Amino acid sequence: MADTKEILVKLLTIILALIIVAGLGYGGYRGYQYYLFTENLKEVKNNLFLTKIDLEKKIGQFELNILQLSAENTNLTNSLIEERNRNNEFEAQIQSIQGTVDIVQKLQNTDKELLQKYSKVYFLNENYTPESLVAIDSKYLQDKNESEQIHVSVQRFLYSLLDRATANGTPLEIISAYRSFKEQASLKTGYKVTYGSGANKFSADQGYSEHQLGTTVDFTTPDLGAGFSKFETTTAYTWLTENAYKYGFALSYPKNNAYYQFEPWHWRFIGVELVQKLHDNHLYFYDLDQRLIDTYLISIFD
Repeated sequence: MADTKEILVKLLTIILALIIVAGLGYGGYRGYQYYLFTENLKEVKNNLFLTKIDLEKKIGQFELNILQLSAENTNLTNSLIEERNRNNEFEAQIQSIQGTVDIVQKLQNTDKELLQKYSKVYFLNENYTPESLVAIDSKYLQDKNESEQIHVSVQRFLYSLLDRATANGTPLEIISAYRSFKEQASLKTGYKVTYGSGANKFSADQGYSEHQLGTTVDFTTPDLGAGFSKFETTTAYTWLTENAYKYGFALSYPKNNAYYQFEPWHWRFIGVELVQKLHDNHLYFYDLDQRLIDTYLISIFD
């Protein structure tokens, strides 16, 4: 019986030892596994740290590259702006030069005689003829059987004036327009025969007549006809004094002028810009200095 108990005790001791050994082995295995896990974790953390540092370096380099590109882009933009400004300045210079050339060419192509002060001041020689004359439509003439001419560039202004006057109920007719040097000489001779030296009060000598320019007309009305000495009393004359400047025409010889007697029928085209100045300042053509008048030659037909 005692042997049996001894055997059981030994058996239990062996089993317990086996259990302890097994437990220790399992715990060691688990401990080793834990050790490996922690080491791997450390390695992963270290790798992640290194990767983070590398990534931050790359991000920093990328940001630096962006800043450099931005600076280069700003410099390029500024360069483009400067180049554009230089091009604009150059273009403006070219346009200015072209404008100056155009003005010079325009002045060269514009007859400087058109704004000279004739009427005993400047002289037009017998060979002077306007660059281009055109016949005035007979419907605008007092004598439909006669032929009158006007400067080609004045025609449209004259027709506009006449049409507007008719529409206003104050119709005008042209009794005289362009006269050559010889025609003026013949006319003046006839006046001298009739009026003697008194003709000098109302008629210019040849070479001093504004009519030779081809830009001057004498008006009458259908009622007055050729006897236009009473033109001042007509509503047509009043209309001219209030509206002729809009079409570039100015009264050459107003009352108390220094050249001839008052001629309410005698109107000269001098350009809208110049006659507007005269109208606004209550002046007449012969009141202005010739040098000032000359500055308006460029715009006479504008």
